Formats: sequence, structure tokens, C-alpha cells
Amino acid sequence: MPDESGFFTLRLLTNLATDVSREDWDALVGDESPFLEWGWLASLEEAHCVGGRSGWSPQHLALYSQEDRLVAACPMYLKTNSEGEFVFDWSWAEAAHRAGLDWYPKMLVAVPFTPATGVRFLVAPGIDRGGVVRIFARALRGLCEENGLSSVHVNFCTPEEAAILREEGWLERRGYQFKWRNYGYETFDDWLGALRHKRRKQVRRERRELDEQGIRIEALCGDEIPGELFEPMYRIYATTIDKHVWGRRYLTPRFFELLRERFRHNLRFLVARRHGELVAGTFNVAKAGTMYGRYWGCFEELRFLHFNVCYYATIEHCIRTGIHRFEPGAGGEFKWLRGFDAEPTASLHWVREPRLSGAIERFLERETEAVDSQIAEMRERSQLKHEGIGDPDDEG
Repeated sequence: MPDESGFFTLRLLTNLATDVSREDWDALVGDESPFLEWGWLASLEEAHCVGGRSGWSPQHLALYSQEDRLVAACPMYLKTNSEGEFVFDWSWAEAAHRAGLDWYPKMLVAVPFTPATGVRFLVAPGIDRGGVVRIFARALRGLCEENGLSSVHVNFCTPEEAAILREEGWLERRGYQFKWRNYGYETFDDWLGALRHKRRKQVRRERRELDEQGIRIEALCGDEIPGELFEPMYRIYATTIDKHVWGRRYLTPRFFELLRERFRHNLRFLVARRHGELVAGTFNVAKAGTMYGRYWGCFEELRFLHFNVCYYATIEHCIRTGIHRFEPGAGGEFKWLRGFDAEPTASLHWVREPRLSGAIERFLERETEAVDSQIAEMRERSQLKHEGIGDPDDEG
């Protein structure tokens, strides 16, 4: 595959810590998603969150120039299950099984356990990005065919990447998530004023009740986070996982230790205390004007604690610190009720068996129509008073 200096070479990297330097990898990431940084991905590997029997085998695809310079890469995993992906394909796996086909193993380009949209193909400055994405699209299909795998998937990619993959014959799956954006708010009260009257009253009531319970919420950023807080933050994460029968402890205590050493600059912890004792917290990641809500938990169940720590205090922090977008993660219609609007997400898929691919394509046509209709309806009924959409119940 020629470039101006000769040819590109594709390599598979199975261990970021030993196969590529932090500096070389992060030079590709630049201002893109923090979850693509070496510190996050290498820590998942070293802490055994991926690899072994997890169902996630690192097989990162890297592109090198003739001078042996890393010019592009994508985080890729050989998957033997569909756990932790957030673009659920269990029905596709079942359809394959009924047809006498093996769905696993498959290939996945994604960040493990992280439903956050971002570039999936990292490209060095000065290199034709569109051309490189096409190289990867074809290389991924080739790897899938050569190794007899069922399929390859690119989850939560950008609209630009999705467009190129569609042109290359991939199938697009649409979804949506609820996100907060700063439409010029300078204070938390500005944001409250943008909510419809009923929701504004609800937020004020829920914040007031937490105050009456003596809860105080504090935001800790980067080096402000004391080292001794990482261990209880892991336990807080585990409380939420362990409450649900479907919960999985994908992360390990060692992962939190490594983030303390390698990734603290991107972290934002919001912690709730009563009489000085830690009651709850939320683990957030921030970079380039965007906050990502990742993990929440509590040691004590209190009314409205979740909404205050995960949403209201975080929105207040975003406004105060100049963060313009807050992505609290997958799911949760209750987010829409609190001023988060639905925005589309995209994942692209290539299935090797033509008949199965055709059946999935027909399914996706129906699913996409339903998803687009849901997004449009929720946007029309937004709890924010967007331009041109008034609030008949607003008392001013």
C-alpha cells in the first residue's frame, strides 16, 4: 500500500506495554478520546481486565511507514464472547447458531467496556486520514477472511469514519445516547432556566433534599485526587456491579492503581460525603472540553443521591470549568427527563457469510428507521427549551 515515501506495513500488536512506546502511540491520539490513550489501554492489559479468559484478546492493528515510523493504528480485539461491548449482537450470534455457523471468534475495533463515541482509527498528522481509514477497512476484511472469522465490528466510531466504511460495503447500526451540551450557560442557574418548568422544579427539589440530608459533593481533578482515594473508588465501582444479576466486574483493583500512576491527569472524581465520611462517588474522565461519566456507586442508599452526584453536581462542574459536553454513558431514559438530549451513535459491521450478512442488513434497515424515529420524537419533546420550542407551563 504505497505512500509518498514507499510502502506501508501492517503489524499486529498484542501487548501495548512492550510492542509500542507510550510516546509513539499517544502522538497518534493527540486531542482525540482519552480512552484511546496508551495509559488507558495498556493499563487494561496489564491489570488483566482484557486478555486471558476475558474474551478480549488484544490484536491492535498498526500501520508503519517504510522508515519504520508508526503512522496509524486502531485498538482491536479478538472476541470469543459479546460481553462488555454495549452494541449488543447476541441475536446475531443466535441467528448464526441456528444457521449452523460459528459467530465466535470475531474481531472488534473498540475500547473495552466503554460506550463512548470517538475516532477508532488513529492517524499521524500529515497523513491522508481518509485513505488510511480505507486501508484499515480493507485490511480488517482481509484478516477476517484469511482467519475464517465470522465478522469484524467497529463500535462507536465517528460519523466521518462511518461514512467511509459504508462506502467500503460495511453495514451501519444506529443507536443513541443521552448527552448534555453547554448552550452558553455561565452558571448552574442558567442551565436550570433552560429546563422546562416542571423539570426545573424537580431538580431544585432533588438538590434541596440532598442538602437536608447533610450530603456535600466535591469535585477532585487530576493531581487534586489523593492517592488513597483510588482504593475506595474501586469499591464504589464494585457496589453498583454487584447489585445487578447481569453485573460483571470487568475492572480490577490493579487497573485503578495503574490509572493513579498513568492517567490521573484525565480523571475527575465527584465524591459525596456526610460528616466527612465517603458515601458515594462517580468516576469521570475529561479531555479536550468533554467529560465522560464512567462508574458510579454508593455505600449507602439515599434518595436522589444518584441524580445529584452523577448529573447535577457534574453539570455544575462542567459549567464552572468550561467543559462543553458531558456524556454520561449508555442507557437511562431518566437522563432525558433531566435535560439530556438523544444523539445518534454509529457502529459498522462486516459479516463474512453473505446470507447472514443479507439477513442482518434487512434487520438493520428496520431497526434504523425505528431508532431515527425515537431520536426525532425525544428531540421534539426535549426537556430543554431549545430555540423555537417554548414551554407553555413556564412561569418565567
